[in-house]
Amino acid sequence: MSTDLRSLKSGTDVRGRAMGENPPLTAEVAGRIGGAFVEWLRRRGIDNPRVALGRDSRLTGEMLLEACAIGCAQAGAQVESYGMCTTPAMFMSLITEGFGCDGSVMITASHHPSDRNGLKFFTKEGGIESSDLDAILDIAESDLPLQGGSSPIQRREFLPVYCQQLKDRISRGLNTDVQKPLLGLHVVVDAGNGAGGFYATLLEEMGAWVEGSQFLEPDGRFPNHIPNPENEEAMASVSAAVVNAGADLGVIFDTDCDRAAIVDSTGREINRNRLIALISAILLDRKPGLTIVTDSVTSSGLARFIMEWGGEHYRYKRGYRNVINEAIRLNSAGIDCPLAIETSGHAALRENHFLDDGMYLVTVLICEAMRLKQEGKELSSLIADLKEPVESAEIRLGITQEDFRAAGRNAIEKVMDHAAFAPGWHIAPDNREGVRINFDLDGEYDNGWFLLRLSVHDPVLPLNLESDVQGGVRQMAKALYAVLAGSEGIDLSKLETYIQDKER
Repeated sequence: MSTDLRSLKSGTDVRGRAMGENPPLTAEVAGRIGGAFVEWLRRRGIDNPRVALGRDSRLTGEMLLEACAIGCAQAGAQVESYGMCTTPAMFMSLITEGFGCDGSVMITASHHPSDRNGLKFFTKEGGIESSDLDAILDIAESDLPLQGGSSPIQRREFLPVYCQQLKDRISRGLNTDVQKPLLGLHVVVDAGNGAGGFYATLLEEMGAWVEGSQFLEPDGRFPNHIPNPENEEAMASVSAAVVNAGADLGVIFDTDCDRAAIVDSTGREINRNRLIALISAILLDRKPGLTIVTDSVTSSGLARFIMEWGGEHYRYKRGYRNVINEAIRLNSAGIDCPLAIETSGHAALRENHFLDDGMYLVTVLICEAMRLKQEGKELSSLIADLKEPVESAEIRLGITQEDFRAAGRNAIEKVMDHAAFAPGWHIAPDNREGVRINFDLDGEYDNGWFLLRLSVHDPVLPLNLESDVQGGVRQMAKALYAVLAGSEGIDLSKLETYIQDKER
């Protein structure tokens, strides 16, 4: 096999180019890794593994699914293919009566370009960890013969069952058994030509009006916009569609529907900090005192908002598995934590097995929108008091040194050492990743912050900055530049360019 399988590892997923000249992710690779997944399950004590497979709308999805399914079958597994599906549905199939395979594989590369694809793995305990993927790739790279077999691949549909689960959540959320509980609510659905176009039909069957919905047909070329709730063009598209249709709100999914965002009736984007604030308010309105786990780049305004709603904001490391695992750990320690959510739109609710499911999150929000509409209110009214930063920026500082992790750690330690004595610099008390500095600007206290951290996979130091005063981001950027100047292996050119642009 010519492909270096380790080069395809991306956190807990396999991901790589699957189209074009000499793509590293081929049918052969997918089959080999599928067989290794079966062997990995067997080594965990499952003698006769059953494996389910699904895919999103990518052009290479069907080919890779078939190859992976054959690899699983040849390794001795009983294989079920669900065809077009969503990533969350592939986990739910493992714990749904009448299905219940031992593991599942989703063929997806999330929001990445159309020539990319990948494999995402689940067991009944949830998504696998990075160390689990290492073990699977070890098996795939080894010369050990996999247990032979050639069971026929069974074609089944799970998506209708998953749809019914979401419909049941709507009925529970609105405490009703009427057939069309969403009558009177107008929702625009933008699936970005990914796997989630069926959600518009689901809502319509529950009584909602979905006129103005767009890009519902699966098309792996993604001809209209990138299916990504963080993409500006995608959010502008769904915002315009909501305004043009006069809808109550709009929802948008990424390709495989594990992430989502919404827009309100005015077309205002509710993603990132706003999305976290919204679901936090809904949960805290039911039960104050809850702890909300987020990633590290959330704003100071969000922390204040959660506190004012009676909650505790707990920042943790970037990476949706990190956030989810920390929420699970806090619950096991006796801390009441119902939500783990990243600014990227990955949101996992305890009530839903701590599965990061964008479609489930949106379903919860739609229930609340319906309830508020019956009271003459809008969903966005819940976050009217969220204080937004005056300025914000994200700058990615490249690391040129071969041992990029060591160079990145040295830069972070340099900032921490400086902050220990520098006037107006305060190391944040909830600093759990890299270094987060609360900054005093224009004679005020803690009205700006920056976070410098090491990227999980890339030779990059992402830098996030927010300020509550005009010009504050530039002030912090200049102060940080002075500290990092001369740091070995750190490319400060983008930071320097940003400062120069702001001073013109």
